[in-house]
Amino acid sequence: MRQIGATPLLTPESEKILGWKIVNNCDDCDPQQSKLRNESIELMIKSNLRLVIAISKHYSHRGLSLSDLVEEGNVGLIRAAQGFDPAQGARFSTYASWWIKQAIKRTLINSQQAIHIPAYMVELIARWKIETRKFESENSRPPSILELSKIMGIPVRKLNIVKKAITAYNSPNQAPKSIGGEEPNFNDLFADTRNSGPEEKISSREDFSVILKLLDSIDHRDAHVLRLRFGLEGQEPLTLKEVGDQVGLTRERVRQIEVDALKKLYTRMMDDKPLRFSVGETDAPNDNESPRQVSGVKNSLARTNKVPSIKIPKTDR
Repeated sequence: MRQIGATPLLTPESEKILGWKIVNNCDDCDPQQSKLRNESIELMIKSNLRLVIAISKHYSHRGLSLSDLVEEGNVGLIRAAQGFDPAQGARFSTYASWWIKQAIKRTLINSQQAIHIPAYMVELIARWKIETRKFESENSRPPSILELSKIMGIPVRKLNIVKKAITAYNSPNQAPKSIGGEEPNFNDLFADTRNSGPEEKISSREDFSVILKLLDSIDHRDAHVLRLRFGLEGQEPLTLKEVGDQVGLTRERVRQIEVDALKKLYTRMMDDKPLRFSVGETDAPNDNESPRQVSGVKNSLARTNKVPSIKIPKTDR
């Protein structure tokens, strides 16, 4: 910044002369014209760096340091120097101020908001807030969309877009943090629904191991029917009719045996020590369990599909 004062300010006549050099010479022309254009742009920029600092100070204490604001303002100044046309009759400082402010505003918006909002929309949001506060102070109530549309001179359709932008502008921009305070990975935010977690896999294996041991504690025919029905021995699960064909029973009789066997398994699994039934103890299960309890055992058997050697029974056809 101390070097800025080394370049003197341009007079209106000097601005016009440099402006015409920029307009009349192009980068695609011969090297001499290109060099003259670049030198004119560089001098125009150096002579107006004070303007960037003056504008940047008005946007300090908004989340960016003054040096960062000056850097972004310089980007706008460069764009202004490249597009300045002295034939329009305006001073360069007037023309460049708009570009410098736009560059600084856009940077502030992008650095503070998770959802990027165009600079022109930010100005509309500011007008919305000013007109709303003014209307509320005069009428002791917030204005409607139609009233605000007439006051601002904006169509209702566009005003609804501004309203949505206000919601996005006011939304929290705090990204989720992990326990260590760092930004989490994508895997930490979204669960993998296609694969079961390690806890569920371990639970399924334990349930499967208990079920296999309890099958030895019930009637041999009942256990055989369940093994065929749920594919507990590595084969494909069978329908009731297919099971009946193998054991020589009707489809309905196989269904009854399945229900009774599931009731027995449920009673044993709900015991405080279910594995005690597999060592020869003969506590008789209660056969009057509800259908919901039988369904619970079916779900336990179905969950064993998580184990590679187990599959879910086919639907009867």
